[in-house]
Amino acid sequence: MAEKSRHVGSSFDSLLEADGTLPQVSSVAIKRVLAWQLAQEMKRRGLGKAEMARRMRTSRSALERLMDPANASVTLNTIYRAARVLGKRVSLKLVDAA
Repeated sequence: MAEKSRHVGSSFDSLLEADGTLPQVSSVAIKRVLAWQLAQEMKRRGLGKAEMARRMRTSRSALERLMDPANASVTLNTIYRAARVLGKRVSLKLVDAA
């Protein structure tokens, strides 16, 4: 009879927490969603990257970092400027850890 895995029945978050990768995986997931949302809204509004960067008063390379789903190192200021250009606002909150 095969030995049962100790993770059977546990959540994916529990597995990531156990191996110490939950914070990194969570930040990358959040950044991927944010980059996708920005890209969709830019497309909907017909805004190219050069125009978006100009309206944000930033460089195209800074916008590329913001739009890169794998780059979780962006400032809140950059995120807020992008949201403002797109007529959006950012919602950020702390919640209790499970």
